[in-house]
Amino acid sequence: MSEDDTPDQTDQEAEPAGEESEQTPDLEVIRTQLDEFSDEVETLETDLDAAETEDDLDDVEADLEAFRTELEAVEIPEPPETEDEEEEDEDDEPAPEEELQETYDEIESDLSDLESELEEQRGPYGEDVVGEIEDASGTITGTRWTVEGRDELLVAADDYLGEFNEILGSSVALSTDEADADTPDRLAGTLDDAVAAVEDAELDADDDAETIAGLLEATDDFQAAIDDATEWTDLEVREQLRREGFYDVLDHVKDFPPEWHALKVHEKRGNVDMILLAYESLGSEYMENHCLEALERMGPEEAIDPMVQKAGRRDEQAISILGKIGVADDDVVDALLDYVDSNPTLQKPTFRALGEIGAEAAVQPLANQLVADNPDVRSWAARALGLIGDTRAIDPLADVLADDEEDRVRASAAWALNRIGTSDALEIVAEYDDDRAYLVQAEAEHADPEPVA
Repeated sequence: MSEDDTPDQTDQEAEPAGEESEQTPDLEVIRTQLDEFSDEVETLETDLDAAETEDDLDDVEADLEAFRTELEAVEIPEPPETEDEEEEDEDDEPAPEEELQETYDEIESDLSDLESELEEQRGPYGEDVVGEIEDASGTITGTRWTVEGRDELLVAADDYLGEFNEILGSSVALSTDEADADTPDRLAGTLDDAVAAVEDAELDADDDAETIAGLLEATDDFQAAIDDATEWTDLEVREQLRREGFYDVLDHVKDFPPEWHALKVHEKRGNVDMILLAYESLGSEYMENHCLEALERMGPEEAIDPMVQKAGRRDEQAISILGKIGVADDDVVDALLDYVDSNPTLQKPTFRALGEIGAEAAVQPLANQLVADNPDVRSWAARALGLIGDTRAIDPLADVLADDEEDRVRASAAWALNRIGTSDALEIVAEYDDDRAYLVQAEAEHADPEPVA
């Protein structure tokens, strides 16, 4: 035998021992372990049933955690692959490994049930009462209420505080110092006092279990009363508008629907809040268009937020309204810049709006559009740069005036340079007084680089 043959022979002799160690050595050991785990689960269940205090539950929880760690350390081997790839007969007995895995899964399921049951047996705690009170406070301050709803909240709070104080032995009351405050804010301050009273009581889950349970029940009833109070959204739209005084301007109804007539009067009187109320409340596309037209004519700053939201949905009219408002708010500029490199339908109102608000952040994005394929886009970009009036636009506009093939685009560049109005910009335009295009000549005639005496 050669030396080269020796390793092969050694490997062949080692294989049977290896196969035997994988197939037989630990299955019985694992089965014994799982039997012991099954017995221990029953013991843990008995201990959990017997637990009466939080300390008892802590002990059981520690035992459960140790048990899970030991259980997860058990590795069930995969069953050996069969040579026959055909579907197994349903009457075939499962492999030993499969039986062990099934037993393991049953134990793990029982353990999960015990862990869930332990959590259910814990508490309740004083922190749970605090959480419920804070949730009720959040509902009150986060909801718009009718006049009736505010009165109902005050009655519900008075009933709750009576029961709360009786259970806790406290003296929390609706603050008279805030009598003129808005009802939700006033109630929120009172509930903050209730939270402080619960925290100061330092309730123990074992010793004060009855008190905690009573407070939770009282707070649940309070939350139910809050849920039953009349919210603004419970009213029909016309009733909402009526209560806000939207129709108070109507001596008679000249136009139909009456909302349109009221809208006209509010626009004439400059009542932006009423126009925004109608815009937000009326679901009619017909009335929404009238509201938007009124806002576009008025250009009120109060409309910025709703118009930014609407502009974000690619709405051309909202974009135009932002331009009429004329405020270079960061949110406005960011919303408009999204459409600088869009399609011409959106680019036209966007460029105009950016120019009207004087958005300096738009100078470079607009200058990039001076070389767009579409001559309309180049022209709109030039005029927007003129409206902004930033001197950084002088050089690119001068290039357009000198080189663009479309005279109307060159005329827009000349107009923009005149709008920028610095001596450098005006001198550039003045040189084109004999230009081939009449519109460019007209702009050159208006350019006067000499300062006024």
